[in-house]
Amino acid sequence: MTGFEGSYLGAADKISPAAIMECKICWTPYDPAEGDDSRQIDPGTAFTDLPDDWSCPTCSAAPEQFLVREDPGAADIAETARLDAVTSALLAEFTEVWNAKMRDVPIVNKLLRVQAVGFRLHEGRPLGVLLSPWFMNLVLLPAEAEDWSDLTPGAKEIVHFPSGPYEFVHNTRDQIGGYKACSLFSAMGDFSTQAAAVDVANAVMVALFDAENRAETDRSADIRAAREADLAAEAEDHLPTVDPVPSRRQVITGGLGAGEAG
Repeated sequence: MTGFEGSYLGAADKISPAAIMECKICWTPYDPAEGDDSRQIDPGTAFTDLPDDWSCPTCSAAPEQFLVREDPGAADIAETARLDAVTSALLAEFTEVWNAKMRDVPIVNKLLRVQAVGFRLHEGRPLGVLLSPWFMNLVLLPAEAEDWSDLTPGAKEIVHFPSGPYEFVHNTRDQIGGYKACSLFSAMGDFSTQAAAVDVANAVMVALFDAENRAETDRSADIRAAREADLAAEAEDHLPTVDPVPSRRQVITGGLGAGEAG
């Protein structure tokens, strides 16, 4: 942004739809919650959505002459910019891995591509799903004030969410530094389209923050005891066994893929 501090000067990406603007010549405000009756601008119209011929209703100054008086959505703008930056770095890093190392590996699903899905800030740290032709992982990145470059690759850590605790593995890469990953699918053959994989990734991000999943999985001790009793009965009756108690990872993926891998 050029001009003196706080000036608008057409930098639409610097203000949110909720920004209250003020003419720097006559100090007339434009509040999107109120609109502009004198120009038949409806309430709810963001400053950046005003017609091209709109000007200050008091002194006719152009929109470029308006300052930001107050912007309740400024934090959202900053958060979006940060998430865009970190996801762009993730995509660049793993797209390079795909092109350099993975493209001809037999296990990859060439119907898919590298994509970052559902990233948001969780306790100040970017969190989302990174999907690729060979894996789908939850990825947790450091907060702005944190440096994870000294993480030990392969070390494990339990991270807690509303739906329960999950095991993340530490790693580092050149472009993104340190990060933590929780494997959801380690082979992607069950997905026939990119859209299907994205749907699962979005569903995981919803389930991860759904505390109702905790009620299911925190009964693991009871479930395990019941399972052991069933196994004993099956051994006596020579019956085939059933699948073991699902992992918490299976709970959040919720059978959304045809099966869980790795």
